[in-house]
Amino acid sequence: MKNIALWEARHPKTVLIIALLLLIPAFIGFICTGVNYDILSYLPDELESVQGEQILDKTFNTAGISIVITEDMQPKYTLALKNEILEVDGVASVIWIDTLADIGIPADILPDIVKDVFYSSDSTDTMMLVRYENDGDADELKAIAQIKTLLNEKSFLSGLSVVVDDTREISDSQAPLYISVAVILALAVMSLMMESWFQPLVILFSLGIAVLYNMGTNFFMGEISFITQCVAAVLQLGVTMDYSIFLIDRYAEEKLKYETREEAMAQAVVNSFSALLGSSLTTVFGFLALCFMHLKLGFDIGFVMAKGVLFGILTVVFVLPSIVLIFEKQIIKYRHRNFVPDFTRLNVFTMKHKKAFALAFLILLVPAYLMQKDIDLYYSMDKALPSYLTSMQGFEKLKTDFGMACTQFVIVDDSIPDETLIEMERELSSLEGISTVLAYNTVVGPAIPDDIIPDEVLELCKQDGLQLMLVNSEYSPATDELTAQLEQMDGIVKSYDPNAYITGEGAITQGLIDTTDRDFAVTAILSVVAIFILIAIVFKSPTLPVILVLSIELAIWLNLSITALSGTAASFVDPTVINCIQLGATVDYAILLTTRFREELSYAPKEQAMLKAVKMAQQSIFQSAAVFFAATFGVYLVCDIYIVRGMCALLARGAIISELVIILFLSPVLCVCEGLISKTTPTWRLKLNDSAAEE
Repeated sequence: MKNIALWEARHPKTVLIIALLLLIPAFIGFICTGVNYDILSYLPDELESVQGEQILDKTFNTAGISIVITEDMQPKYTLALKNEILEVDGVASVIWIDTLADIGIPADILPDIVKDVFYSSDSTDTMMLVRYENDGDADELKAIAQIKTLLNEKSFLSGLSVVVDDTREISDSQAPLYISVAVILALAVMSLMMESWFQPLVILFSLGIAVLYNMGTNFFMGEISFITQCVAAVLQLGVTMDYSIFLIDRYAEEKLKYETREEAMAQAVVNSFSALLGSSLTTVFGFLALCFMHLKLGFDIGFVMAKGVLFGILTVVFVLPSIVLIFEKQIIKYRHRNFVPDFTRLNVFTMKHKKAFALAFLILLVPAYLMQKDIDLYYSMDKALPSYLTSMQGFEKLKTDFGMACTQFVIVDDSIPDETLIEMERELSSLEGISTVLAYNTVVGPAIPDDIIPDEVLELCKQDGLQLMLVNSEYSPATDELTAQLEQMDGIVKSYDPNAYITGEGAITQGLIDTTDRDFAVTAILSVVAIFILIAIVFKSPTLPVILVLSIELAIWLNLSITALSGTAASFVDPTVINCIQLGATVDYAILLTTRFREELSYAPKEQAMLKAVKMAQQSIFQSAAVFFAATFGVYLVCDIYIVRGMCALLARGAIISELVIILFLSPVLCVCEGLISKTTPTWRLKLNDSAAEE
């Protein structure tokens, strides 16, 4: 390692040129990586609702069906709009009133089933069903984008595919803004916290290279989620910033010992590598815990971020030294005093009342744990996106004017006798909260032969020995009412056809709830166990992992408890992601303080050692937490995607809470428990001076 470090220190320009050249394939990989904007597509395939969705797609080609609503429009204008939509590339068919009846027939004399499906309760609004030739691909999204251009102020568009397209538009338009704001705020904070105005530029340049390497290698995954695209660069910036600071600080120390700066940098790299690798592993393990989620979105975020931390370490070790050596004159030229606050008086106060703070730490654990379990989670996309989007406006019209807060698809065997199916449809219609049931027999009637039925209706209702029914509910997805309704529907449908499927937004969202409940428990345990084992190996201690992990868990529980107490709803992914990311990213603060405390115990009694340790460690902790806060809070300020905004708000707050817990609670707890730690950790005080042992 020393020879490699010496070579790169002596050839900084060559190393930088190689690093920049590697950006070319990374950039190509970045622009060629697909982005998935449909969260529900990450659900596991074994869910019945997902299997039903696959049948909708392959057999009926209706998984991505959209609904167009017209308000107070004359039938001839609505018909003209329908014909324009039919001309859009990618649209397979459009079903409206004219498919079943003449548009000249007044609404009040139409059959009830036709009127109930296609007209609002006051008969002022109508709706049409749009089917696409290819569900879920780029052609469908292009078709939706084209349909949007045909709408006026009296027409609206809704459906899951429309939600996906709106998510794509807002994500693609705002993602560059997120990163820009995060970088600007992080740069401002770093400029104040560091001792040179130029040093933050050097660090951001290095980390920017690491971010591009990471995003470019996502090409081998095929595609990443829009959530990962929005937050990966910001999170990588926040969690790897302190690695760069650590190396630069180490280089400053080594320059006092060596004659040439090249030798000093080489030694700084050698001395830093093992410490950086060990520190980064806690963060990597935290992210990798997400990969064990049943919801495949966890693997998407977890793998990309774990990879990002590794690229961050490699860039700090192999690229940053060259950049520092090339721009060292500028770094020195623009030196200034840092503006990190002095916490000495606070530290003295906590040490003076260390038993009280240690007791407060223990007391807070139970209520914080219990309160965070009451956090209000949302699962439906109508709460994850702003109301001004096309899909959200259309959803509101369906809910208020048609009583269609949610639509389910029921897929049954077409060989079941018509009279039996009619009886099943009656049972479904009688359920509380069901607004309409659109089925072949109720619309067409069992006496009419299939060969005279319009192709649009036949293709929608019957395919390959299966029959499709649309069941509209007044209840919104992810509500207790809909959950109970789905259970009743399942009981009715399965009593007629045990192999039937119920799918649609509500059923899939229910699968999402069940999946993420299991994922939250599994990932929380995995992340804690993995980091517990790593800390135990590093310190060769059974007690230190308990203390350090509990300190960060307290910070996480306090963070989530604030959300619960404020009554703010959080996204379904927030608890899982926060538990893994905040634990992995900020446990480094606890390890840094503990390591420094052990070193200082060699020269002073434990209280003096802790005061010295806190003083030396808190600057790095404060810098890291401040940058992490600035980057994530910046995204929160400008983000309109609520699922991303909420996550960044929790991460920003979590960085500050973790810092406070480490300084206010971990330091007195370590001091109070030092005797126990010493007895259970053979290597804890091996170098302790006799004079320091007396207390």
